[in-house]
Amino acid sequence: MMQSDETVRGPLWLHPARAVPLAFVLAILAGTAVLSLPAATAEGVRAPLVTALFTATSAICVTGLVVVDTGSYWSPFGQAAILLMFQLGGLGIMAGATLLGLLVSRRLPLSRRLLVKEETKSLRLSDVRAVVLLVLVVTLAAQTMVAAILVPRLRFAHGESWGEALWNGVFHAVSAFNNAGFSTYSDSLMRFALDPVILVPVMAAVILGGIGFPVLHELRERWREPVRWSVHAKITLLGSALLLILGFGAILATEWTNPFTLGDLPPGARALNAMVHSVMTRSGGFNTVDTFALRAESLLVSDMLMFVGAGSAGTGGGIKITTFFLLGFVVWAEIRGEPETSAFGRRIGTGAQRQALAVAFMAVLLVGFGTLALLALTPYSLDRVLFEVISAAATVGLSTGITPHLPPSGQVILVVLMYTGRVGTITVATALALRASALRYRYPEERPIVG
Repeated sequence: MMQSDETVRGPLWLHPARAVPLAFVLAILAGTAVLSLPAATAEGVRAPLVTALFTATSAICVTGLVVVDTGSYWSPFGQAAILLMFQLGGLGIMAGATLLGLLVSRRLPLSRRLLVKEETKSLRLSDVRAVVLLVLVVTLAAQTMVAAILVPRLRFAHGESWGEALWNGVFHAVSAFNNAGFSTYSDSLMRFALDPVILVPVMAAVILGGIGFPVLHELRERWREPVRWSVHAKITLLGSALLLILGFGAILATEWTNPFTLGDLPPGARALNAMVHSVMTRSGGFNTVDTFALRAESLLVSDMLMFVGAGSAGTGGGIKITTFFLLGFVVWAEIRGEPETSAFGRRIGTGAQRQALAVAFMAVLLVGFGTLALLALTPYSLDRVLFEVISAAATVGLSTGITPHLPPSGQVILVVLMYTGRVGTITVATALALRASALRYRYPEERPIVG
């Protein structure tokens, strides 16, 4: 008798493609319960259910969108709970996604496992304990270093008390590395638009957390031997640099004369804040200029950067850099008439190409349906709604200011987008890989007209 897939693999909830979303649901429900306590608000009253649910989802999914001001609405207890949530969410994403990648490789036939290991030079199949330990060490070390810069700067340059500087410095260091976008300041980081000592460490933490643990692992092991880096590491690093530079140039060009964003700043500060925006659209979520005042061209550039997002198995969101550039390699190979897709001297398997296409296609559907739903429920323009939807689905956290003014139904839609955007890319790619099998038959081939 043939056993079912679930019988072989254990209970339904232990299946990797189901365990990750279930863990996030339980964490969101627990966070909602904590934020619903009267002690969590500054006024000592229970927060509305939608407010608690939205904030918990945004924190667990390391998004950063808010419907109330974090610094004034939530009490110190509530703020500490939010910090704990996006810390656990970020750690869970980095460790969970990396371990799922290892699990997928373990389920491949031995011959394919050895081939993958040899060609990609990625994590070893016995690295499970080392993965979790190194994720924890890197996270805490990076956050400590950033906080060590922010705390004295806030104390001596911005006049905060030691208690305020310590709390705000630690909060923003943890938020930045986790690409969470939460800030205890009502204007995010706009008050520090002229202070590179604050902005540069925050940007560095966002980039480091968003690169992804597999790449950090490779840099740690082989940082002096770039020739031996895997295709994944090369795509992530080069793709990140390219998108950061292009985003920086586009924002600088479109906002240079905008008096409501960069136009009134000194030239050096304009360049710094253009780079900050380019970095933060990759999933960081902080803003140093008024996002509402961005020109339509800048909003569109931001939409594209947010949609692509950061690196795989990192704390950032989006469809991921590898997905985007892998599809680019596929298109380039098709344009050149090449029978196979290759990158950096390695052939890209059809399975990886199909997974990238599936992830990108599902992300487009998610953004499309979310945009239609919010347009039907609100009076806001398409560019504002699209920006908010992509920010939620890509777990970025930037906002044009409409999220707090959405009706409860609209905020619930963003909750669904944040959750689906956070767990979707992991589970889709994993589910596809786990279900991969060789067919014992082939259909007759027929070529439909394309284009």
